[in-house]
Amino acid sequence: MSYSNFYNLVNERYSCRQYTPQPVSRETVLAVLDAARLAPSACNRQPWQFVVVDTPEMRHKVDQSYGRDWVNDVQVFIVACGLHDQAWHRADGKDHTDIDVAIAVEHICLAATSLGLATCWICNFDKPSLSEALHLPSHVEPIAIIPLGYAEPTAKAPEKKRKDMSEIIRWESF
Repeated sequence: MSYSNFYNLVNERYSCRQYTPQPVSRETVLAVLDAARLAPSACNRQPWQFVVVDTPEMRHKVDQSYGRDWVNDVQVFIVACGLHDQAWHRADGKDHTDIDVAIAVEHICLAATSLGLATCWICNFDKPSLSEALHLPSHVEPIAIIPLGYAEPTAKAPEKKRKDMSEIIRWESF
């Protein structure tokens, strides 16, 4: 893959909030999750689990933990969960679970985009109700919900508003 292909993929990915009711095959879901499996993590601990929600009853329960109408047509949710007890912790105690899961989730989003699917990071949800709905053990934390599906043909990626490179890069020191 060339850098220009990679850059185009990264640029094409956006947070979609309009989905068709078209089903996503299990094969496609597994392909997307395989990209997450290959994601790097601190000391290769891989402190994650992914709960795939694709039945109407369970999708409704996930909907309830988030409470926004735009997810009603989503056919698959991937709930990315962190396992803090399996994560690497830096000498000062810094827990890398959230970082590792975030890397894996972005692999999911990029893989989905490459397959013509749309995604969106959802982090604003009711954690207790989602945990209960998915029967998560107390040591498993839901970190993000990723809707996975086909974007409505009328869905438009918003203009990406990003800081200029000069605002985010420092050479040698802050």
